[in-house]
Amino acid sequence: MRAYQDVVFSTAARIVGNDAQAEDIAQEVFLRAYEDFDRLRAGTSAGGWLKTVATNLALNHVTRYRRRWRFFSEMLASQDDEEPQLPFAVPEALLSGIETDRRRELVEEALKTLPDAQRVPLVLYHFEEMPYAEIARRLRISLAKVKVDIFRGRAALAKHLGAGGLADTVTDSQS
Repeated sequence: MRAYQDVVFSTAARIVGNDAQAEDIAQEVFLRAYEDFDRLRAGTSAGGWLKTVATNLALNHVTRYRRRWRFFSEMLASQDDEEPQLPFAVPEALLSGIETDRRRELVEEALKTLPDAQRVPLVLYHFEEMPYAEIARRLRISLAKVKVDIFRGRAALAKHLGAGGLADTVTDSQS
């Protein structure tokens, strides 16, 4: 089980966006694994089972706080009206000068800056490889909202990484 602790924690952390909450979720995942230890030990898919349980528990956690999520979504939508965010791609040159581990850290940090309404669908789509329809079903939101939230999440990530995160790192490493 120790071999899977990082996978379980990172899965939960990406979805909930909070390390302390992700630790609680990871602990719950391993408690459930302990309860099903005989079945898991006999099977070869323990890693997949643990990741699925981590995803489900993290989604349950997020949906418990749906009112707060909607509040922040609505607040951000009203801010978008005042100052529209235009999506742009992060130039490839920025990525080429950064080590893989540092790149991953920057993306993880940038994900934490996103509101739940953008981060959760984005993580489920890109990291958990869920199709749009499944994300909509699991989050109990419309397919159109999933697509819009992922689009806005990508734009916000690109803006964050291009404006501060990656640009500063490349400048520092080239100095």
